Amino acid sequence: MVMAMLDKAFKKVKDTKGMILHSDQGWQYQHKKYQQSLKNHGIIQSMSRKGNCLDNSMMENFFGLMKTELLYLHDWSSIEEFEKELRSYISYYNHDRIKLRLNGKSPVQYRTLYQ
Repeated sequence: MVMAMLDKAFKKVKDTKGMILHSDQGWQYQHKKYQQSLKNHGIIQSMSRKGNCLDNSMMENFFGLMKTELLYLHDWSSIEEFEKELRSYISYYNHDRIKLRLNGKSPVQYRTLYQ
């Protein structure tokens, strides 16, 4: 299943060199075939260390918020419905959802200020 996901991603995104892929320490992400596939496509693997959530804290924070603000609030009738709402949520999260630790700005607004 994980390799099928990678194959699908590689068909959609042609230029993967330098990308970072975050994951936990699941056995499937430690598998040589998976790691070699990432390496062959120039992708940097980011895997949290055992017992250290800080390695992927930004992604863990996003997934936690997404689950409580989107996933658990609905009974999804299809993958397509969830995918559509997830895309909308990601746009909302990046462009509209303000964060106090970003001085009351959305992530995009905050990055724009310092670029």
